[in-house]
Amino acid sequence: MRQMLVEIRYLENSARVLQSRLDIVTAALSETLTAISTLEGTRGKSVDTETLLPIGSGSFVKAKLADSQNIIIGVGAGVCIEKPLEDSMKDLRLRSSELEKARVNVTQQLSQVLNQAEDYRAHLNDMARKRGGGPVEIV
Repeated sequence: MRQMLVEIRYLENSARVLQSRLDIVTAALSETLTAISTLEGTRGKSVDTETLLPIGSGSFVKAKLADSQNIIIGVGAGVCIEKPLEDSMKDLRLRSSELEKARVNVTQQLSQVLNQAEDYRAHLNDMARKRGGGPVEIV
């Protein structure tokens, strides 16, 4: 029974780590989708067009476009480069697709870990019942 409790604790810790990863991937995906939406909104707009620029947390700042055809896009490790709008959109869509795949993968892993922990809990309760005890509550 002690070994089963250790396994359950291990699975619970794994689930917490996976949930943290899922939160990070979901936030990155949301940010990427916001960037795509913002760029789609600037497509074809002329210089000095007034716009609302999202700055996060559902907040916006009023701005005028200086250049809607060239975008400065992050490429990782704090490095940004200037690219044409269409190339930037293509990169962001690819990034979005990869993040969605990662989100699905982590969600599946989390589900498996939670199911396995639940199976172990059920098995532990069966063991306790067979030994004459009541249900086991894991705190």
